[in-house]
Amino acid sequence: MTDIAFVLNGTPVRVTNQPATRTLLDWLREDRRLTGTKEGCNEGDCGACTVMVTDRHGTRALNACILFLAQLDGKAVHTVEGLTAPDGSPHPVQQAMIDHHGSQCGFCTPGFIAMMAVNHLNNETDHDTALAGNLCRCTGYAPIDRAARAAARYPVPDWLRQATDPSFILPQILRGESRISATGGSAPHPFIPRSADDLAQWYAANPDATLIAGATDVGLWVTKSLRSLCPVAFIAGLDDLRGVNVSDTEIRIGATTTLADLHRAIAAYHPSFSELIRRYGSAQVRAAATIGGNIANGSPIGDSPPALIALGATLHLRQGDSRRSLPLEDFFIAYGQQDRAPGEFVEAVSFSRQPDRLRCYKISKRFDQDISALCGCFNVTVADGIVTEARIAFGGMAGTPKRALAVELELLGNPWTLDTIKAAMAAFAEDFQPIGDMRASAAYRLQIAQNLLERYFLQDQGIATDVLAVAP
Repeated sequence: MTDIAFVLNGTPVRVTNQPATRTLLDWLREDRRLTGTKEGCNEGDCGACTVMVTDRHGTRALNACILFLAQLDGKAVHTVEGLTAPDGSPHPVQQAMIDHHGSQCGFCTPGFIAMMAVNHLNNETDHDTALAGNLCRCTGYAPIDRAARAAARYPVPDWLRQATDPSFILPQILRGESRISATGGSAPHPFIPRSADDLAQWYAANPDATLIAGATDVGLWVTKSLRSLCPVAFIAGLDDLRGVNVSDTEIRIGATTTLADLHRAIAAYHPSFSELIRRYGSAQVRAAATIGGNIANGSPIGDSPPALIALGATLHLRQGDSRRSLPLEDFFIAYGQQDRAPGEFVEAVSFSRQPDRLRCYKISKRFDQDISALCGCFNVTVADGIVTEARIAFGGMAGTPKRALAVELELLGNPWTLDTIKAAMAAFAEDFQPIGDMRASAAYRLQIAQNLLERYFLQDQGIATDVLAVAP
């Protein structure tokens, strides 16, 4: 059974005898009667369930509907009920929402409040990006945006700054270990390894287990598919698998590095990759989702593999005490099939330091928080006007993320001109036979892939191609 200790709205709690994959949302509403946290989509899209979570890495907003209780061990959680001061006075963002009429029906409001409080605490001022994962259907975003900007003028309340200080959280947990017990149905105990070595040993002995990092994908297996996952291991806390390490020759990204952390770290080296990550899900999803999970689930429309393949990335796998590495593009065998043995897990992905020639283009119906119809990443090297190297990879064009090898061959050794680009476009039909579905037709996908090659060339020539940056 689970035995999890965390701080909830300033009070230490201990959760025992709970199913390993019970969500924080269900526990808050059903066991604690904290019903301010709402259930909307129950898949991490609408933001109505947003809560504030603090650990040694800082404070972030997460979706409680796909956040399992076991992921909270050793952390602090604040729901909308826990954002008022001890004397009952409202948080600055709560007062600002009142003053600027940011709430109408009120269903979305608690999620907005939690998200805004995290931004306020972290001094984040890009409200459009931060609030893209919170949906409002009646008030509209203008008064909410005004409220966020108004609240930014006020300091973080002293009590909240203390409550989100990592040095304060662990003593609180230890002090309250025996004070509160929340019990439920019996369930197998999830495994929470303390190191990658612990994980390797346990996973080798339990090769049929499910590894859960951010749960932004696995969470839907539970909330939407109603799957029972057993046994499970929660690995997001493995710091020896986390982080972006940059040397003179290589960039290595640990498997449990969140996409939010990667977004910040990679911007100085490959800003187009960083911008692609910014459009991955919402701020709440990026704060939980990991690069290892985005690769290991093998999705043909995962956004990070095309960029990494275009960079020539190598995937590093571990099974027990054995390790192996392979080109990332070789990891994806067919739809739903990856080159990963039972008990083997992703440790890291790496690629060489290189001049930034990478451009990534995500095509989707919405700009923010949408699944790609296709995602194309281009990395072409030109010397003395001749193409000397080309790596082009796509998601959404096949059953796996895949290189455009025929297109690359058409470019290599030829002048870097529009005529060469036009001639190479026909080769896309050799590389891809895309399907049509609700997001795009097969013909549309093929046409857009060709257009993106031309867009890459034009952008390289200094011609404006970004519709968000072109003046009307």
